[in-house]
Amino acid sequence: MSRFTPLDPRNLFKALESANPSDTLPSTKTLLDAVRFNEAGLLPAIAQQFDSGEVLMMAWMNREALEETLATQRVCYYSRSRQKLWRKGETSGQQQQLKTATLDCDGDTLLLQVDQTGPACHTGRRSCFYVSLSNEHATITSEPLIDPATLYGKK
Repeated sequence: MSRFTPLDPRNLFKALESANPSDTLPSTKTLLDAVRFNEAGLLPAIAQQFDSGEVLMMAWMNREALEETLATQRVCYYSRSRQKLWRKGETSGQQQQLKTATLDCDGDTLLLQVDQTGPACHTGRRSCFYVSLSNEHATITSEPLIDPATLYGKK
């Protein structure tokens, strides 16, 4: 057992605060047991383009989606509206290949470094973050790369 494996998994991320890159950490299974999924069993996951740093989207993962993503290196989310796993690009072809997955210090948010094929957003835009807000006005910061009707085969 690692010095970072407390008897109570809820304390694991607190114990990791003193960890260094050279330390031996608990297994991924042990870490996933300590992840703080919300009351619906979900974890927010932020997808970022690995080479540019561009934030592409935020979606939700349950443990099954996270385990599948780690095993296949193809990003899989959990669709709250459809109540099922959502393999990014299964309809649009705009897939995300996982480069790295990193948990935050509290174990309640995931950062995915990905290689995104085409647009990440269902609107056909590269990023889902295209509505810019100021104190008095909002602006659209990008145009769709692909018409959503074309992207999802709707004519």
